[in-house]
Amino acid sequence: MGALVGLGFGLGCLLVGRALTGAGRAPVVAVPPARHRVDRSLVALCLTSGVVGAVLALAVTQVTAIAVVLGVLAGYLPLALAQGRVRRRRRELAEVWPEAVDDLASAVRAGMSLPDAVAALEVRGPAALRPAFAAFALDYQVSGRFGDCLDRLGERLADPVGDRVVEGLRIAREVGGGELGRLLRNLSGYLRDDLRTRAELEARQAWAVNGARVAVAAPWVVLVVMSTQPSVVARYQSAGGVVVLVTGAVLCVAAYRLMVRLGRLPVERRILR
Repeated sequence: MGALVGLGFGLGCLLVGRALTGAGRAPVVAVPPARHRVDRSLVALCLTSGVVGAVLALAVTQVTAIAVVLGVLAGYLPLALAQGRVRRRRRELAEVWPEAVDDLASAVRAGMSLPDAVAALEVRGPAALRPAFAAFALDYQVSGRFGDCLDRLGERLADPVGDRVVEGLRIAREVGGGELGRLLRNLSGYLRDDLRTRAELEARQAWAVNGARVAVAAPWVVLVVMSTQPSVVARYQSAGGVVVLVTGAVLCVAAYRLMVRLGRLPVERRILR
């Protein structure tokens, strides 16, 4: 058993090192898209987490079936954390967009043209958005095509709220004249109202998401604690015990996904792709 635990731990460390350093990958001529690189790293991290979780569970419980189930659940953990980071990033960007649009309206009111006002956000805008607008400023200096630069800005932001702002700026550019300032102020007010409404709904529904997490984690924590007893270990090493574990894992995952889906607001879809 000690050799098996050591072998699994060593394999997990090897996978972690390969995922972090990229060692062992074949050289490529063209650099793949960033999303594909992230996907491969995430898969490697999930495999590593699953192997390490299974080995640790096997060392504690001495039951192969429990170790496999807990290893699968541990392998899903990096994916859940990555999805949480994506949601937090969208929330953070949504919170700073009204400020950015207010800066645009102030710059236009001061007499700046709309392209110059957008480019000025690389200095005056929120810190989270400055890199994207710095790239826009450079792009506009090179090409001078406002519409094409807006399209590339939307691709860099990759954010649903950013898509709405980009389309609002495009419409504002076409309308121009005295309506430009009013359109920007209306856009800022709409973004603030939408952000306030979503924040209130998320606060009310947070209990459902937290309850789902507790309800899923509690049975497995109890199982790990009880598996220290020899009688429990003997029961779960039988065929009936394996069926109970697999059925429980499937039901827990299905119930968790259902609770999260019911307790979370729909994800806003991007309009620019």
